[in-house]
Amino acid sequence: MDPELWLRTAAAIALLAAIAVVGMRMLRVEAPWDAAIAVARAAVQLALLSVVLAGLIQDVRWVALGLVVMLVAAILTAAHRGRAHSAPLPLLAAAIVAGPAAAMLVVFGTGALELTAQYLLAIGGIVIGNAMTMAILVQRVLHGSIRDRWGEVEGWLALGATPRQSIATLARAAVRTTLLPAIDQTRTTGIVVLPGAFVGAVFAGLSPVEAGRFQLLVLAGILAAGVITTAILAFGPERRAPAAPLPRATERSADAS
Repeated sequence: MDPELWLRTAAAIALLAAIAVVGMRMLRVEAPWDAAIAVARAAVQLALLSVVLAGLIQDVRWVALGLVVMLVAAILTAAHRGRAHSAPLPLLAAAIVAGPAAAMLVVFGTGALELTAQYLLAIGGIVIGNAMTMAILVQRVLHGSIRDRWGEVEGWLALGATPRQSIATLARAAVRTTLLPAIDQTRTTGIVVLPGAFVGAVFAGLSPVEAGRFQLLVLAGILAAGVITTAILAFGPERRAPAAPLPRATERSADAS
């Protein structure tokens, strides 16, 4: 690739990251440098991924191993980001694995997509990433709801409700809130949103019709995986009685670390 194009790309990325950081600082948003750090990490990780994929993408077994590494990273990231209110690690791992696994089993098991290294990597990576994000969000939303409506939860427990029953309404609302962005993205695809998987498939040489078929499978897979992942975390094995919520400042410091 032309070195000048690389320089222009680096300049554009640096400028966009600077806009994000400056905007967050002006708004006094906590940890404004996180945006720049995230972009820098993404650059390093994508560079490494590009080198690795040159050898992996030809073999389904190597791609499967790569997806296992992605799952481990997703589980650890979700556990770290929700440290103040994370589910037990085994439950978190089960949720993040079960959702994408079920989605990919349907997509490839029905023959909708041929089980090739390229398709496995594409749909697996997208679905795993979304499952991780939803796992983090559903825990935060549910924990925040329990904190804000602690009196209601405590009342149900005092009346003899089980821990699961005491937060059932809050858990349903948390799942709905977590799934809304994916539902809205699916609903507006082709009108407001031009999804990356569709654009990438077209650039890779697929016809727009085939790219659209692939994108529909991706969107449906994200929703299916998201429902399974969030349901496991919100309605998982019988819970112990919810503990009295931490003060907000304590939660923020735990999450930031």
